Amino acid sequence: MNKILIALSALLLISGCSSSEKSITGAGATFPLPFYNMIFNEYRDSSGINVNYGGIGSGGGIKSLNEKVVEFAGSDAYLSEEEMASMPEVVHIPSCMGAVVMAYNIPGCKALNLTGEIISGIYLGKITDWNDPAIAEVNPGMELPDLKITPVYRSDGSGTTFVFSDYLSKASKDWAEGPGTGKSLKWPAGIAAKGNPGVAGIIASTEGSVGYIGSEYSFALNIPAASIRNRAGEFVSPSTESISAAASGDVPDDLRFMITDPENAGAYPISCFTWLLIYKEQAYDGRPEEKARELVNLMKWVISEDVQSLTEKVHYAPLPAQVREKAMKALSEVTYNGQQIR
Repeated sequence: MNKILIALSALLLISGCSSSEKSITGAGATFPLPFYNMIFNEYRDSSGINVNYGGIGSGGGIKSLNEKVVEFAGSDAYLSEEEMASMPEVVHIPSCMGAVVMAYNIPGCKALNLTGEIISGIYLGKITDWNDPAIAEVNPGMELPDLKITPVYRSDGSGTTFVFSDYLSKASKDWAEGPGTGKSLKWPAGIAAKGNPGVAGIIASTEGSVGYIGSEYSFALNIPAASIRNRAGEFVSPSTESISAAASGDVPDDLRFMITDPENAGAYPISCFTWLLIYKEQAYDGRPEEKARELVNLMKWVISEDVQSLTEKVHYAPLPAQVREKAMKALSEVTYNGQQIR
């Protein structure tokens, strides 16, 4: 029954075009949803193919791909070895870079510094007030209010949660030894909300709240976001430059890697890639070759230089050249009945 409900929910979210129209279906991460909404509309206008994407969270997208309800999944977390082993071979195609920000609602406070240890302390329930000495120490000269902190977290299986908890596990020993890293966690403190829009909505309406969301949601709702101390000791806010600074280094051929908490100067420490996931072998369930070719063409279009140049319009960052090159190579290995799709 649960499988049927998930499948029906995904279909309801991603439907919306008539059966006579060409379409490609996907579902998953809400983190890149503003970027996807923009570029998929452009793709429809230029190609005549509708790309119907449902923002149901990374966990829901991966499950829908596994159950073949959708043709591609969006995820802010790459598949684990266990997940990879449970389904046909999956190709990871990075679509853009972004930042998970600590958005907050403190009356009169337009600038705030936080560290990984402080953020960990808040979600562990050890730091409960905004005028806590640990927060005051990294915000010298600021008059912090005597106000209870309300941390907000994701209720759904979320790649954004994976990115956030991956960062905390690197930045805080207490977090690494406690909740750890995952798309779904047992949270010691806080209140839950579904999706990036749900978390952003609670923060916008709740004084004293703080939560992790994709940067675009912070900008769209005019919610301030904290500067986070990186490994170089700098308090850095998210920007195209600081996100890109986190991405230097070697890239594995399978494109499954994290860039949280880097050592690079100028890097925003909760930066990440987000992925589009497709099956490497596209001949399944009676799927026509034309549909497979349309999907691969869409993936190539997303990582093209022209599309990547649009990322900054919605507060994301473009893929580095070496990532685009490896993604194109991965797409060249996608097959239909064992033959390269051309």
